[in-house]
Amino acid sequence: MPMTNILQRPQNKLKILIILLYYHPHSTGLTHYVKMLAEELVCRGHEVTVVASCHSRDLSLGETRLNGVRVVRLWAPIALSRGRIMPTYPWAINKLLREHDVANIHIPLLETALIAFLAGIAGVNIIPTHHGDLILPKNPINDMITRIMFAFYKYMAKRAPCIIGLSDDYADNSYYLLPFREKVRIIYPPMIIPEPDPVGVKRLREMWQRDGGPLIGYAGRFVQEKRPDLLIRSLDVVNGEYPNARIVFAGEYDISYEGTWQRHQDLVERYRSQLIFLGLVRDKQELANYYAACDVIVMPSDSDCFPLVQGEAMLCGTPVVMTDIAGGRVAVTITGMGKLAKPGNWRSIGETTLAVLADLDRYTKPRDYIRSIFSFEETVNRYESILYEYAKT
Repeated sequence: MPMTNILQRPQNKLKILIILLYYHPHSTGLTHYVKMLAEELVCRGHEVTVVASCHSRDLSLGETRLNGVRVVRLWAPIALSRGRIMPTYPWAINKLLREHDVANIHIPLLETALIAFLAGIAGVNIIPTHHGDLILPKNPINDMITRIMFAFYKYMAKRAPCIIGLSDDYADNSYYLLPFREKVRIIYPPMIIPEPDPVGVKRLREMWQRDGGPLIGYAGRFVQEKRPDLLIRSLDVVNGEYPNARIVFAGEYDISYEGTWQRHQDLVERYRSQLIFLGLVRDKQELANYYAACDVIVMPSDSDCFPLVQGEAMLCGTPVVMTDIAGGRVAVTITGMGKLAKPGNWRSIGETTLAVLADLDRYTKPRDYIRSIFSFEETVNRYESILYEYAKT
């Protein structure tokens, strides 16, 4: 990926509207992605507005400022699976679209067709960023939601001049992206994390480690698609070599819309002495120390587009075990900093974890090398170039 010459950027600054369902302080890879992007675009002189749901009673409706970004939160009284119903959405989006030069929407998103329709009337191009196909647990209601969301997406995709994908691997295997593959432009996700603090890392290892056993990390929500249950089951394999191993979970685990935590309580209790649940780690320095304190980060997902966790862990010097799935396998494949396991197979996940633990030097790469592959500046340069290309004049 050649670096864009910063001196060649156009001098006019843009009014950019970024649309998504949840924004900070809601904590997922997608919200972190958008927050980093929005704030960097502001640092480059652009006017950036983020519009999202007011998903918590602790947040204020309407307009606020966060690190230079104008944030507009809309009334969202009704939860629908992972989504939100926002009664004032059409009027708010219509007004905001007319105030901006270009819109970047982050999907899956229920309102994609509505946004595309209103953007067409306002004469504003919409640039969607695709964070993963919608895959919900199988039941009649979720099946209906999936079909409706895909129909809305197709209406929008036909009208978008281009679509941003996170990797060619995922784009070539995505039921969302394949019908529009010729429109897809690839931009790696933005990845920023501080360097780990050696004193903090040592303190965490002393706190968590048991009799010198390895620390296996899992950073993410405890939800079905990420398959934390497979990682726990893999202890049957890991314990053959390291009976004192521990898994340290960083992320939300008791999530109401999923029920995954409740379904796997028997499994959690069976291995309770080897499991540590930290909950959500919001502070970036604490997160960096967490990654570095772990000997390996394991991501046993059934589906995952391009998890930020992988790049962040690698930047902190920790190799990754990832399942061999479209999109998810990219970071390990291109950096060599880790190893792939068979998806859905706890035994393979355990064996692959042992293989990495047995040869950590082989799977550890310098921070500068990882940063050269996942260049934050290049990511934002590419976004900026596309936004300039399709902004109204």
